[in-house]
Amino acid sequence: MRRLLTVLAAVLLSSCGGAPLPNSHDSAENLARAVLDAVERRDLDTLNALAVNRAEFTDHVWPELPAARPERNLSVGFVWGDLSQKSNITLKQTLSAHGGKRYELESIRFLGETTAYGNYVVHRESEVTVRDEEGKERQLRIFGSVLEKGGRYKVFSYVIND
Repeated sequence: MRRLLTVLAAVLLSSCGGAPLPNSHDSAENLARAVLDAVERRDLDTLNALAVNRAEFTDHVWPELPAARPERNLSVGFVWGDLSQKSNITLKQTLSAHGGKRYELESIRFLGETTAYGNYVVHRESEVTVRDEEGKERQLRIFGSVLEKGGRYKVFSYVIND
């Protein structure tokens, strides 16, 4: 019985947001470094893993969004599909423009608003300051919003003009 209760508690904790999201990072800077590294390698699988996926969106993000309210009459599938499609298009453009290029992160900042939704925060309009291979400092928009949950950071979307 005790083992069953332990298993049930673990399942409830992970479904309620107690466990960190997979492939999340302990700081926005470390997340940005991981993204820049994957862009340099043109590693689409890693870039997708660094971003919120459909299951994470459905389980962790959607319940807190204003769009999820019944009076909005929007489905999680519709909202996720729209976000995912835009994110994938922008990511391909980013890889075309920056793939194969080595950038060293200097800093990250968020140009847009930061909004708290229940148990997570969304930081909008990410901008990274980097040094390129020639040592020149540049500001880049490599990804859009960042999800912060439980002190961990994950790309919310690669849409840059979010």
